[in-house]
Amino acid sequence: MSARTDSDSQGAHGSQGSPDSPDSPDSQGAPGEIAGDDEEYGPDDARRARWTATGTGALLTLAGLAAALLRLTGPAPALVPVAYALGAVVCALAALLGARGRTRRALWLLIAGVMVMALGDQVD
Repeated sequence: MSARTDSDSQGAHGSQGSPDSPDSPDSQGAPGEIAGDDEEYGPDDARRARWTATGTGALLTLAGLAAALLRLTGPAPALVPVAYALGAVVCALAALLGARGRTRRALWLLIAGVMVMALGDQVD
């Protein structure tokens, strides 16, 4: 005894509305097509991610170098400008990786670089 509804029996016989049929909007099309929200991102999204990672890395690099130079001229301990400079180097590496398309690694390096700079700020 099977409790099938009409829609289940139509889907089993290959009607056009079934998710397994090639005409259904949920079916997988060509390998490059984006079928839904869970699929890969398009080339515009990848380009935007590369530009964002590169720009953010460059901006944080400049900020870290400026902070290192400012702290170097002041009465701060020697560890403070070194921490800012090291954070700037890590952010520069993140910018380089972002430009090459390694945006996930660039994001993690940006986070690590900012954390190193924050650690230098806490020492002061």
